[in-house]
Amino acid sequence: MRYLAFLFFPLALSAQTLSGVVDIHAHADPDSNVRPRSIDALDLAKLAQARGMRAVVFKNHNEPTTSLAYLVRKAVPGIEVFGGIVLNRPVGGVNPVAVERMTTMKGGWGRVVWMPTNDAENQVRFEKANRAFVPVASNGQLRPEVKEVLALIAKHKLTLATGHSAPEESLLIIREARRLGIEQIVVTHAMSLSVNMSVPQMQEAAKLGAYVEFAYNVLIGSDPAHTIPEYAAAIRAVGPDHSILSSDLGQAGNPLHPDGLAAFFKALREQGFTEADLDRMAKKNPAALLGLP
Repeated sequence: MRYLAFLFFPLALSAQTLSGVVDIHAHADPDSNVRPRSIDALDLAKLAQARGMRAVVFKNHNEPTTSLAYLVRKAVPGIEVFGGIVLNRPVGGVNPVAVERMTTMKGGWGRVVWMPTNDAENQVRFEKANRAFVPVASNGQLRPEVKEVLALIAKHKLTLATGHSAPEESLLIIREARRLGIEQIVVTHAMSLSVNMSVPQMQEAAKLGAYVEFAYNVLIGSDPAHTIPEYAAAIRAVGPDHSILSSDLGQAGNPLHPDGLAAFFKALREQGFTEADLDRMAKKNPAALLGLP
């Protein structure tokens, strides 16, 4: 029944604009066939632009999206499009060379570096899977290659995302990032089941200068990780000034990104968040994360 409702969902929200909204976490085709997507990057950019959105960041667990962002920008004027790199096994894991090469791509639209996600040690252990993983820390210390990547992020003024790291690993990464002068940091979907940051840990990340991402995808599906009241309580504890709202959508069967965001904002309004709160979390904070004025 949940998925049947989504078939009609866009019709109810099609008149709603999302003027100025920035989605820092959007999945789209082309992607691996093992992860069916609901829309391709070109059509998503057109849809987001039509709904008034300011910017979209394309994320792919398997390959960099910098070239994709360059091409989509040429085809869809009127919206900022960014890409990045996720440090999973297909790019060599936490690979400084891959990050450095991304910064040389024409256009310079590779903005975000995600620590490992699907191949993170924390993710693999959460799944109780028997497969290779990409570690970011050993014996409570960041690995040398992680520090090298963080130095590159600082050098090129990129945006750091913690990926699917464990909460303790994320805090290690954030502390080192701040020591190196990195200003644009986000804790990736902190309340997802695999990351599972506690509210005190989210508050600590915020005090260190990171934004905490609250993604709509965590609230939907056949077995949602959290309810909207739980999300609202966590956002209030962290504070809108330190929070970012994103979609993390693109999965087949889920709403399209703008519709998911519109539903997310509506649910938060019903929890008592003001338009100023939503503007801060969905427009100003993600824009600042990407270095947009």
